[in-house]
Amino acid sequence: MKKIDIVENCIIVAGTGSVGLGQRFCDVIGCAWNADALKATSIDVSRALCQNAVKDFASTQAPTGSYGALVAFPTQHGAHLCEFAVDDFQPELMTERIWYSSMGSAKHITDTFLGFLRGVYWSEPPNLLDGIFAAVWTLDLACEINPGGVHEPVAIAVLEPAGKEGYAARELEDEELAEARQHIDHVKHELNGFRRALQDPDQSEVPDLPRA
Repeated sequence: MKKIDIVENCIIVAGTGSVGLGQRFCDVIGCAWNADALKATSIDVSRALCQNAVKDFASTQAPTGSYGALVAFPTQHGAHLCEFAVDDFQPELMTERIWYSSMGSAKHITDTFLGFLRGVYWSEPPNLLDGIFAAVWTLDLACEINPGGVHEPVAIAVLEPAGKEGYAARELEDEELAEARQHIDHVKHELNGFRRALQDPDQSEVPDLPRA
């Protein structure tokens, strides 16, 4: 199943677990947006979504631990990412210190690899293009080494500035995914060259590696 939804053209929901609860959570978000309930601070938005979703899930006695989600949404203060945990659906906003998260069956792979990329490339949140690069590489790796739980095709959505209207959400086109994979192939080639240099007794210096 595809795990990404775009609500009201400006909110991204990436869910894990029950598909039906994911559909209902998107409906909860849409209703809250149209009622102007999401025109508040990021904490207030996160709290409201949690309260409304938990109430909706309880109306049909949905068991706890059946669904979790990552939600990207805009406020007047910028764009935000909130994790609604699978265990209890309690919200946690990503911050300048920890700006990424992953969920689902490949979490043990994706969390580890995202941490590796952070250590190599970023001491602060990456820009949009860097984020796409990291997301594509991470998801491709998950598809490659965890085929029982994550499958192609990869779907990625971004929340980006849209002029005076604030922010707009959209899915990446195939051409954009292909461009990111070209950058990834370049990095892999450079890493392979670094390995060959270490093994070459005639190589006097290890070559400098360009940052992607």
